[in-house]
Amino acid sequence: MSAVLASPLRRPTAGVRWLGLGSRGQIAAVLVLLAAGLAAAAGVNGYYVFVLANVALLAIVGIGLNVLQGLTGQVSFGHVGFYAIGAYAVGILTTKAGWNFWAAWPVAAVLAGAMGALLALPALRVKGPYLAMITIAFGFIVEHSVVEMRDLTGGQNGIMGIAAPTLFGVGGEKAMAMLAIVTAGVALALFTWLSRGTWGAAMRAVRDSETAAESVGIDPLVVKTVAFAISAVAAGVAGGLFAPLSGFVTPSTFGFGQSILFVLVVVIGGSGSIAGPLVGAILVALLPEVLSSLEEYRLLFFGAMLLVVLWVAPDGAMGLWEKLRLRVVGTSVRPVPALPATAMPLRARSRSAVVADRLSMQFGGVRAASDLSFETKPGRITSLIGPNGAGKSTVLNMLSGFYRPTGGDFTLGGGSLRGLSSHAIARRGVARTYQTSQLFGSLGVEDNVALAVSRGSLGLLFGASRFSAPQCRAQARALLAFCGYRGHPDTPAADLPHVDKRLVEIARALATDPQVLLLDEPAAGLSRADKERLADLLRHIADAGVGVLLVEHDMELVMGISHRVVVLDAGQHLAAGTPVEVQSDPRVRQAYLGEDLAEHAIRRRPSSSADASEGEMLGVGSLIAGYGAEPVLHGIDLQVRTGEVVALLGANGSGKSTLMRSLAGLHRPVQGGIHLLGHELSQLAAELIVQRGLVLVPEGRQVFPELSVADNIRLGAFRQPVDREVRVEDMFQRFPRLRERQHKRAGLLSGGEQQMLAIARGLMARPRILLLDEPSLGLAPKVIAELFAALDALREEGMTILLVDQMASLALALADRAYVIEGGRIVAQGTAAQIASDDALARAYLGAGEGTPPPQ
Repeated sequence: MSAVLASPLRRPTAGVRWLGLGSRGQIAAVLVLLAAGLAAAAGVNGYYVFVLANVALLAIVGIGLNVLQGLTGQVSFGHVGFYAIGAYAVGILTTKAGWNFWAAWPVAAVLAGAMGALLALPALRVKGPYLAMITIAFGFIVEHSVVEMRDLTGGQNGIMGIAAPTLFGVGGEKAMAMLAIVTAGVALALFTWLSRGTWGAAMRAVRDSETAAESVGIDPLVVKTVAFAISAVAAGVAGGLFAPLSGFVTPSTFGFGQSILFVLVVVIGGSGSIAGPLVGAILVALLPEVLSSLEEYRLLFFGAMLLVVLWVAPDGAMGLWEKLRLRVVGTSVRPVPALPATAMPLRARSRSAVVADRLSMQFGGVRAASDLSFETKPGRITSLIGPNGAGKSTVLNMLSGFYRPTGGDFTLGGGSLRGLSSHAIARRGVARTYQTSQLFGSLGVEDNVALAVSRGSLGLLFGASRFSAPQCRAQARALLAFCGYRGHPDTPAADLPHVDKRLVEIARALATDPQVLLLDEPAAGLSRADKERLADLLRHIADAGVGVLLVEHDMELVMGISHRVVVLDAGQHLAAGTPVEVQSDPRVRQAYLGEDLAEHAIRRRPSSSADASEGEMLGVGSLIAGYGAEPVLHGIDLQVRTGEVVALLGANGSGKSTLMRSLAGLHRPVQGGIHLLGHELSQLAAELIVQRGLVLVPEGRQVFPELSVADNIRLGAFRQPVDREVRVEDMFQRFPRLRERQHKRAGLLSGGEQQMLAIARGLMARPRILLLDEPSLGLAPKVIAELFAALDALREEGMTILLVDQMASLALALADRAYVIEGGRIVAQGTAAQIASDDALARAYLGAGEGTPPPQ
């Protein structure tokens, strides 16, 4: 057993180093505790032997729950049911069937494991409180079933006279206590082995991100079912030991309170740690003995202990111990090992193309994609572009199996992929990254990539060859070096800076040796220099023969590296061709800039600086904001005068929404000033900013879907309640459609009606300046015209508006002045007429004239 615990299968996984999976100190401490327990079981008599055995049984169940809770992140409050199944199986087989204990015990464990797997199949399709409720119900079902099955289980009277086996000449409670302690040691060894192997890494990956796990070929349902079955086997093993230890089993022994104690063992000891269940079992089992004179207050003490643990040590006793140890001894600086040369690590082979044929996707009455046909050729970069709501992410989700198309088909190498699960598609050779990086945060950088090498083929349950083999590790490091990662390979992925997360995610996708690589906005949040390195990396990937399908809003990057560009608009194929052809296509310019639509929406008002009134309403100076180490906004200077409509224009990802959120107090800027009528806003909370008169109508409407239309409008007056009902009536006059639907749930409204509702709700706050973020997003042209006519009426009434809209010409038709933002910087400003004729606008949206596209 000690050899297994100390097995040099692999160094400790970086993300769980504090758990002690490779700590010699924790392993030694565990061995000492087990040896002390065996010695005590052999030396003491009577009741104390039973207490020691109970500690070991709690530890066994806790170790099983640690697989479920510590590795896969699933919580079960019904494991007393598996404990009861193990106990009753041994009791029935040894008393009524005449079996020997050594034959009945493994049958009890297998029966509990089988029931665990059957329960897991429906239970693990839900999460959070729903999973907890299902497992609680299972525990009650088992408890009441043994009461009702009187002929088999003895009903309320239970089963008596269950004999204990003999172990090395020792019988009775001593034999059971020693057997329980040895079993606990074996279970700890197996947990350590499992944690270090491929399955353990896969379980942690599923816990961190099921979506990302599927994208490297792992089936989360299989992994979670195996974890649930293992934990059920452990509970069944413990229950099978409990029956001969106590000599009888009754339904009252297996109440819901026992399940709570099992969960407490893991939580108090430290979820995921090797010694945690053992420490938790000692505390949970011995505390009632210490407080035996206060039996009626036992649950109160356990509740208080749980609150203290969650407050002081949310990682349990072992987590607290590790924090104290690090505070005393500190952490050592690890030298960064030399990574291999950046030679092409992808295997040279012929690769196939993904071909989409009339691909369609419909959500209810909304058609997100319609009859799309295109091809991603091997060794070529194909970019998928389009304005917000065009359906780009929907296409990637269909091609990677997260959405099942409602029409059409897509193939890889001639074989249809339609209807396959996402992990099955990944195993066929379609890899992808995500708009928001989804690494396995608790795993190290190298472990993230190494786990993907097996492409979901995990091997033996306690094996590590698919994960720790030298060849696998060499491949992982070569891919990291190829993608430009220069940090430590054991750094937990959760601790990486944004740029490194992007690189590691691409390396992990390439580790599956894909036919096609799907990239969803890989340049989001990167600096200009990082984008240049990313462009070089994508070219090298294409040179290796991999077909790349890129969704990206940075037009300079897209036009500089793409062999072919496919343009979508409102879910439909709009145009396709080389970057130069797409940039000059009038249909593309209309989709991005809204040139034709503006002619029908509202009349253009002659605009000049004289149109605005005398004073500044909103001033922004040298504003810097971002979400990580690299800022999104770089020194923004902007001014809105009283009574003006100012448009803020730029491509997706340029920083418009970040600026709007910063102005509204939803995101705290790093540096710079925001002034409303001379009052500084940058440090105020969002609700206080609303009270000062700056009101945001956010992108995507964000109405309260379960409330009625009228109640949504009333909530807008939360901080301005005077004359609320009079103003509600004013909103109904301004937006007649809302009057007709005032009693309907807001979630049932159309997109245009929801946008009208969001604006009405914002106006109820009596804004001095109204911030409108993408009001036309996803709306039909007729609805857009109606909406902008309402905004035009607001302008005529003197409302001050700062407008962000993807339809540039539409926004300019409404605006007095405009700013163009690109890469988080203002690149042009002037009157609406000046900006409309400025080439900077087209460059910001389409990257016109930028970059040198690759040869076709």
